[in-house]
Amino acid sequence: MVGQQQVVDAAAAAAAATTRVPVPPPKPLLRTIGGNLMETFFPDDPFRAVAREGGGRRALAALRYVFPFLEWLPSYSLATLWADAVAGVTIASLAVPQGISYAKLGDLPPIMGLYSSFVPPLVYAVMGSSRELAVGTTAVASLLFAATLGKEAPPGEKPELYAALAFTATFFAGVFQAGLGVLRLGFLVDLLSHAAIVGFMGGAATIVCMQQMKGMLGLAHFTTSTDVVAVIRSVVTQSHQWRWQSIVVGCCFLVFLLFARYISKRKPKWFLLSAMAPLASVIAGSVLVYLIHGERHGIPVIGYLKKGINPPSASDLLLSSPHTMVALKTGIITGIIGLAEGIAIGRSFAMLKSYNVDGNKEMIAFGVMNIVGSCTSCYLTAGPFSRAAVNHNAGCKTPMSNAVMAVAVMLTLLFLTPLFHYTPLVVLSAIIISAMIGIIDYKAVGRLWKVDKIDFCVCVGTYLGVVFGDIQIGLAIAVGISILRILLFVARPKTTVLGKMPNSTNFRRMDQYTVAKAVPGLLVLRIDSPIYFANSGYLRERIMRWIDHEEDRIKAEGLESLKCVVLDMGAVASIDTSGTKMLEDLKKNLDRSSIQIALANPGSEIMRKLDKSNVLGLIGEEWIFLTVGEACYYAQQNCKIGVGMGAVECVVDPEHMV
Repeated sequence: MVGQQQVVDAAAAAAAATTRVPVPPPKPLLRTIGGNLMETFFPDDPFRAVAREGGGRRALAALRYVFPFLEWLPSYSLATLWADAVAGVTIASLAVPQGISYAKLGDLPPIMGLYSSFVPPLVYAVMGSSRELAVGTTAVASLLFAATLGKEAPPGEKPELYAALAFTATFFAGVFQAGLGVLRLGFLVDLLSHAAIVGFMGGAATIVCMQQMKGMLGLAHFTTSTDVVAVIRSVVTQSHQWRWQSIVVGCCFLVFLLFARYISKRKPKWFLLSAMAPLASVIAGSVLVYLIHGERHGIPVIGYLKKGINPPSASDLLLSSPHTMVALKTGIITGIIGLAEGIAIGRSFAMLKSYNVDGNKEMIAFGVMNIVGSCTSCYLTAGPFSRAAVNHNAGCKTPMSNAVMAVAVMLTLLFLTPLFHYTPLVVLSAIIISAMIGIIDYKAVGRLWKVDKIDFCVCVGTYLGVVFGDIQIGLAIAVGISILRILLFVARPKTTVLGKMPNSTNFRRMDQYTVAKAVPGLLVLRIDSPIYFANSGYLRERIMRWIDHEEDRIKAEGLESLKCVVLDMGAVASIDTSGTKMLEDLKKNLDRSSIQIALANPGSEIMRKLDKSNVLGLIGEEWIFLTVGEACYYAQQNCKIGVGMGAVECVVDPEHMV
């Protein structure tokens, strides 16, 4: 055994002495900058498909990238058309009542909800990359329009100005969304964490449900505030005006809608029951009100809806008006929410079918459809989950289902709008409540509590901000907390102590592996982030605290003094000048205490910058190693640590020997 150990010792010594971490050759500055820009703005390498084509095919490849429908249209078949037609008609049956309901939620003419389900889906069918996403109006955007634009132009007093502001906000939202996509800034949407989105959507759904108390109770007037306190106050103070007729009708239809949703979840093959339930409710409610003359008994109805497709509205855009800034702010906020929700839903369904959704393409598609929509009497459209789920369950194959839905809505606009005259508003409220209950993701909240308590707190904080403040405050909390967490991860990176695993040359975290043991005379630390100006000062102080803690432990246990600190740099992807200065200062501080510093597994960028800053020469190339095991072995042999190789059995592959 002794002979074998001596052979291992000799092999390790030879390897540690001869195998050094090389300094990579310098790269041209422009090439480095270009590579960084490509990785930042073009991580998906969108030019690859164009570059590998030859001759005239490159133009066609470029068109396919801009207009994704050119990818699936050449191979489109009758079987695929049939599947998309069935899905399109199915989601149209949901889009018609939802469109009318959400337009009323946004204090807009109900017909605008149908307009918004006609033109934008046609644009998305051409430019969208998600097969399952079915675009249309959303409850959150509708409520935001009412809450922000309604203060500037009350819909009851200035309906024309309010509609113009809605078109203008939609236009700005489209410009903002398309701009993010063109400039490849899709990563900005990722600043909203999953926990923040869950809390925000849950809070918004709660507020939307509470706003429907106006319709469910048959109230003529209601608060325009969105916080829960104002809503409860408005409901309680008007208790003498509650109409039992609206309450009974609303509760009956709400129970029916929730029962249909429950059945479709329990038996997915019956998804059509849930998809058709809103339209069935509208038809049944309209017939009921017509037969009993519900308007005379306190059941408000939609009233007249004019026939015809979307009239142009480009001349109504207020691009240079005293109200422009309000529309701009509303457009940006709703644009961000629409992108975050739509892209997340599209990617979720794409993962189920094993294909990719390009976030930047989706941004451009959303932006163009909202710009076009703002010029054709539409307000903001996105990708609501309810429609996407129905589209997926109905068996859609391509975005053509959006075009089929648009055709069905067009026929409704041309011929069927008079039939909605007697549709009771309380039925629309019931439809909205049933849709919003499905948005509140209780299971996701439970997973957050189980997996990450901090994410749970982020979720709850965002939810409370929306419910007790307003949607803008909730969104600000969501973005603020997400950015703060990013800054904390960057400014306060993890540093962990590594110990040697028994009968192995591997070093692992001692707080995770209880069998990992510290090496006498050595302190092995791993830095788990890049070293930048934002965290270099903290890392220097944290490493010195680890050293002080280790020396206190050594004194308390009467062990050999600390001789060497080994920094595992495997997780340090990059370093700046502040980082190199930190290592230089750390080296000088340790020299005053007669403690050697060694670096293990530094990357190419780290070695290049250490060499350029002369820190490599200060530390010494002989103290830069491939692995932590080699660093520990070399330190034991050269720092006069009175421990034999039994502490660190450094086995080296023969290929490393010269």
